[in-house]
Amino acid sequence: MKIKDILVRYGISTLGLIIVAFGVAVSIKSNLGISPPSCPPTVFNLRWTGISVGTFTWIMHLTFILLQWILLRKDFKLSYLMQIPAAFFFGYLCDAFIWMLDAIGSPATDYGLQIALSLAAVVLAAVGIKIEVLGQGWILAADMTTAVLSTVTRKPFSTVKVLFDIVLVLFTAVFSWIAFGLLTGNGVTNVIREGTLIQAVLTGLCMKLTDPLIDKLLGPLVPKHE
Repeated sequence: MKIKDILVRYGISTLGLIIVAFGVAVSIKSNLGISPPSCPPTVFNLRWTGISVGTFTWIMHLTFILLQWILLRKDFKLSYLMQIPAAFFFGYLCDAFIWMLDAIGSPATDYGLQIALSLAAVVLAAVGIKIEVLGQGWILAADMTTAVLSTVTRKPFSTVKVLFDIVLVLFTAVFSWIAFGLLTGNGVTNVIREGTLIQAVLTGLCMKLTDPLIDKLLGPLVPKHE
């Protein structure tokens, strides 16, 4: 593939990562619960405030990559190592947007605004994930791990995705209970609440609406494999 084509692919995927990261920051600002993949890094940050959400995010992603290697062994491809720079890039993108929104104002307290922000996070996640995948450049370790687990267990990707998200939320709830005596967070920041369910359920449904539009707008820009 030509250098120009590679740059276009990674440019499109980068746009997707930026949108997803902004969606993470918006969901945190809603204070009504966060999407499952971002629950562990956020609750860890509440316990160890000196380490940012983004840092915990890339640490979690590196752990996922190690899990992929354990599961795949000789079938683990060198190209999968591109998840490593993607993990760092995405983690620090999340930090940048979280800090930006923190500078604008405090977490939402009005319930109507909280719902609106949760729904906005759904749309951002749906659009960002589609663009990330469409570009076929960067890929986040959480998504690749779901695909690997689907392959190893021979279960549908959608089924594994739901189970994987449930495990992440349950892990977060247990850690939150141990650290703070609450299942939802530290009592000030809500990591798990109805917003978590909203984002887990509605993101896939939203993609059914937004995917065709993104394919129409950006699809022609993506270089074809020769």
